[in-house]
Amino acid sequence: MEKIIASLPTYPDLAGKVAVVTGGSRGIGATTCRLLAANGVKVVVNGRDEAAISAVVGAIKPNGGQAIGISADCTDFAAIEAMRREAEQVFGPVDILIAYAGGGGPKPITEITEEEWRSTVDANLTSTFLTVKSFLPGMIERQHGTIVTTSSSAGRLPGRVSAAYAAAKAGIVMFSRHIANEVGQYGVRVNCVSPGAILTERSPLHQISEEQRQQVAATHPLGRLGEPEDVALATLFLVSDSAAWLTGITLDVTGGKIML
Repeated sequence: MEKIIASLPTYPDLAGKVAVVTGGSRGIGATTCRLLAANGVKVVVNGRDEAAISAVVGAIKPNGGQAIGISADCTDFAAIEAMRREAEQVFGPVDILIAYAGGGGPKPITEITEEEWRSTVDANLTSTFLTVKSFLPGMIERQHGTIVTTSSSAGRLPGRVSAAYAAAKAGIVMFSRHIANEVGQYGVRVNCVSPGAILTERSPLHQISEEQRQQVAATHPLGRLGEPEDVALATLFLVSDSAAWLTGITLDVTGGKIML
C-alpha cells in the first residue's frame, strides 16, 4: 500500500462525507475503505466476519480516519436496513454507497445445482438490489448521492467462472444502468466497476505458480495483474465530484484485457 498511498490522489469534495462499503472487510473493499478514509470520508465497513471488519477499522483509526464496522448479511433486507439506521445514527445521512458484497468460483453448468444457482445470484445480484433499495430513497429525498456497484470481467465476456456468477455480474451491469437512468433526475449518480484479474487474498491466482501468473499477466496489454488499489482508486474517482458528469457507466478495471 505504501507506494499507492504516497501518490494517493486527493479529492477535497469527499471530506466529511459518509460512505457505506458492503464487502468492505477484505480485498478490494478493505482497500477502498482505507482510501476513502484517507480522503476524509467517514466510512462504514460492512462484512460478515467480525474479526476482518475490526482489522479494517483498526487500520483506519490510527491514521486519523473515522470508521465503524457493522456486520450484516447483504442478502437479508432487514439486516441491511438495520445497518443503514445504525450508520445514520453514528455518522448521519449516507452520501456514498459502494456495493461490493459478492463472490463466486468456477463450476461447469452441468454441475451447478438449483440451490447453488440461487445462492450465487442472491449473493451477487440480489444483494446489490437490496442494498441499493435500502439506501436509495434517502438519496432521492436529499437530491444527492453516488452509488458504485461491482461487476466482473466474467460479466462482460465468457470465462472460466460459473455461469451463475457470470449471469449475476452481467445483471449488475444492466441493473446499474437502469437505476442510473431512473434516478439521475434526483441528482443521484450510479456507476459500476468491473474488475478483472485482481490479486486479492482470496483470488484463485494465488493457487497457481508464479510462472502461470506471469502467463496470465502477459495476456493483459499493460502486462501485469491487477491489485486491489487499482479498483479502489477507480472507485474513489467515480464517487468524487471529478466524475460529476458520469453516470450509468461500467468501468472495466482490467489492464486493457477488456475493451468495450
